[in-house]
Amino acid sequence: MKKKKWLVIIMAGLLMLSGCGSVTDQPVKSIKIGISVYDQYDTFVAQMMSAFNSYATKKQELTGITINVEIYNASGSQSTQNEQVESMIKEGYNVICINLVDRTDPTTIIDMAEKNNVPVIFFNRELVEEDLGRWDKLYYVGAEAFESGIMEGELAAEAFEEREQLDKNKDGIFQYIVLEGEVGHQDSIVRTEYSVNTIIQKGVPVEKLGYAIANWNRAQAQTKMSQLWEEYGDKIELVLANNDDMALGAIDALKAQNIPQKDWPAVVGIDGTDVGLEAVRDGEMIGTVYNDKEGQAASMLELAYTLSTDGDVSSIALMENNTIRLPYIKVSAKEAKEFTPPGAAGY
Repeated sequence: MKKKKWLVIIMAGLLMLSGCGSVTDQPVKSIKIGISVYDQYDTFVAQMMSAFNSYATKKQELTGITINVEIYNASGSQSTQNEQVESMIKEGYNVICINLVDRTDPTTIIDMAEKNNVPVIFFNRELVEEDLGRWDKLYYVGAEAFESGIMEGELAAEAFEEREQLDKNKDGIFQYIVLEGEVGHQDSIVRTEYSVNTIIQKGVPVEKLGYAIANWNRAQAQTKMSQLWEEYGDKIELVLANNDDMALGAIDALKAQNIPQKDWPAVVGIDGTDVGLEAVRDGEMIGTVYNDKEGQAASMLELAYTLSTDGDVSSIALMENNTIRLPYIKVSAKEAKEFTPPGAAGY
């Protein structure tokens, strides 16, 4: 009888431990989201992170769950970024978001994350498709690079057809230069290729005068534009920049040389940063292609929150290979004054 009594007590205790009163079934009270960006001074990335923090605060207010967000700057070093991920894993972050320094070298990060079962959301700088498919807890949030190139080309072609003064030498050909982001970077290659091909497809003949790598950076673009202007001068009728910061750098160079705005080449960018949109409104840029940083930030937050709480992502609108892609929006000078960023639904 004593043995039966003790068995009953032990079984009751086990049931209490395994039932709804167990630690594993306790409601989540707080989560930790770690983020590493390739360069905190990149305007687009900085504005996206600002939106992410804002949406995290609102999500916290809505759910009552404390959302701790820590953002690390890799400063253009992949080894630094790898060390940051290792540190975040050791500190027990629920999910890690990565803006890759080198999109071709995510192996160390993926291996560490998979070994420790920590989901990773890559964003903005897309890794190679084969790498994204290596583990089922890898995700990507961003946009299709070729779409931005097509829209940039459309903006340029429309401007050439509508503004006779852009054809300075009256030869019917759009003489252009390109300010590219990074050597070998997918977005740089794709944006350049599709923008130029689109101009041609729109029936506008083009002639490439030159190009320069400016690493997405405004100051570098100003220097490169100054050099290109010294070489080609007012033969340049169009500046195709892979992002707004480089487009603005080109404008800085034109201003520094005291060239009247009426004599500027057409300048077009990509990203729709706050300063880029302002330049379009002021007539300094002929247009930009809006990259929905608010929508991407909200999508990334919702995915990170879900992975950190119940882990069921079936409610998330994931595309093939665990991706979330938001569309670009073409913003011409005509549209810029009334343009309102789409923002993020639900925030």
